[in-house]
Order: sequence, then C-alpha cells, then structure tokens
Amino acid sequence: MSEDKITNGQIQIADEVIGVIAVTAALEVDGVTEGAGSGKGFVEFFGKKSQTKCVKVDSDGDEVVLDMEIIVNFGTKVQVVAEEVQKRVKNAVETMTGLSVPVVNVAVAGIVKEKTAKAEEEE
Repeated sequence: MSEDKITNGQIQIADEVIGVIAVTAALEVDGVTEGAGSGKGFVEFFGKKSQTKCVKVDSDGDEVVLDMEIIVNFGTKVQVVAEEVQKRVKNAVETMTGLSVPVVNVAVAGIVKEKTAKAEEEE
C-alpha cells in the first residue's frame, strides 16, 4: 500500500489579522500605554477603524517580520518594555498562526506621563 498525502487546501492569514494579534499582545505589556498627552497616541494608532496602523507586517511564505511602534509610560525602563513587547508579540503570533516570526522590530514612538494617559481614557 502506498500512502497518499491528503491535502485539504491552503490556509492564508491576512496581514491585518497578524497585526491585530501583535497589537493585542503589545497592549498586554506593563508600561505600554493606550493614550498620549498630545492627542495622538495608541488610541489613534490602535483605533477601531485601523487597529494595525502602527504595525507593518511583512510576510514571506511561512515567515513574518513585524515592525511596531509603541508608546510607553514615563518612568518605565524603555528597553525592558520594548524587549517584553518583542517576546510577547513573537510568542502570540507564532502560537496563534503557526507562522515563524524571526524578527519583531520595536520603535518607541513616544513617552507619556501616566496621569495624562489616564485622563484621556476617562474622556
């Protein structure tokens, strides 16, 4: 008997879906904020209309490279927060999609005082 490989078709995951997974994972990191005092912050980056505005997804077959911009709270160690974002985003995307994530580039787009961020969330 010969074993025939049974294929059910292809599975394609949209870049926007990968971006949403990355954004969700980044927001779970302590020190990453959703708002900024200037009025343009994570709320606008991750708004309802464009949740993936601050994430660039470059997919090539089974590999995905992510470029992200984050805003951190003042007083947090920026390097520690950025490294944690890299780890969590990589883990979340690989776990949920089965794709390989060799690189997660994180750029800190701003720093905001925590009081300012909380005030904007209450508005």
